[in-house]
Amino acid sequence: MKRKTLYFTAPRQVELCEETLPLLGADDVLVETICSAISAGTEMLIYQGRFPLDLETDSVISSLRGGFKYPLAYGYACVGRVKEVGKEVNTDWLNKLVFSFQPHTTHFVSQTEFIFPLPESVSCETAAFLPNVETAVNLVQDGAPIIGERVLVLGQGVVGLLTASLLKEFPLEELVTVDCYELRREASIALGVESSFNSEDRDFDKKIAHMDHSKDDQVLSAYTQRKFDLVFELSGNPSALDNALTLTYFSGRIVIGSWYGEKKTEVSLGRAFHRSRIKLISSQVSTIAPELSGRWDKARRFDVAWKALERIKPDKWITHQFPIEKAAEAYQLLDEDPQETIQVLITYS
Repeated sequence: MKRKTLYFTAPRQVELCEETLPLLGADDVLVETICSAISAGTEMLIYQGRFPLDLETDSVISSLRGGFKYPLAYGYACVGRVKEVGKEVNTDWLNKLVFSFQPHTTHFVSQTEFIFPLPESVSCETAAFLPNVETAVNLVQDGAPIIGERVLVLGQGVVGLLTASLLKEFPLEELVTVDCYELRREASIALGVESSFNSEDRDFDKKIAHMDHSKDDQVLSAYTQRKFDLVFELSGNPSALDNALTLTYFSGRIVIGSWYGEKKTEVSLGRAFHRSRIKLISSQVSTIAPELSGRWDKARRFDVAWKALERIKPDKWITHQFPIEKAAEAYQLLDEDPQETIQVLITYS
């Protein structure tokens, strides 16, 4: 049996390649893909050729083992229907809607331990957000917000919006977001955050620091600048770290969830940072934080993520859908006009 799989073949080049499916093993199922979500962060770094050559694509997801090099089939958010099962697989799996961490492909063969049945209340389009929701859960766990804290989220792409959605469920004093695109700021405001600032505005960090919302937007003095206990850097822009450092309280935490790839920038660590005792926390979803791993595992975190999907219903952020045959147009849109997008899906007929 043949399938069509999307490959990144060179910077800003993708190709749909026909290939032979692996044989169905006794413990395997065959899944026909219905939709898959494009990661506007990681996948765009691959599309633009900004990935580190010496890094493994993923140390945990079995379908993504190996290094970053062209040609590369990449993606991790496929939703489909089980069409065939191996002789050792319970036939109850037949026709089930499932999620799996797979590249963009029309069909895939997997063992059942690597697929997740969709709850009845979750649509295929919503389920495609599962990896990003799990990431948001991991980010919030690593940040460990405390009642009454002021929290800032830099970046309102899908992961940023999901993180803000989870944070809205905490009894915080204030939740503020930042993004350079109006469409994403509007989506953030719709969540009920206090304010959402444009990162492209000149001195936007100073505007945040000097705005006192409790006093009819009066400007604060330099001695009472508004700062945050907890900051999430999710913009994908390494220069945003300077803004995060400027806006974080003494002994505050900055959770860095962005993957910058080969992007580099100078970070000013010679000013207030040296005396501030600010904690920089590296957060990545492939592992559980060591302080939680005694009580938490991937299965427990996935359970939390599925329930969050049902509450948040992030399919409202799907701005575009492209058939797999026109995937090149989807990546071109994300590359050239990202301000028009939030989540882009690939669909399969």
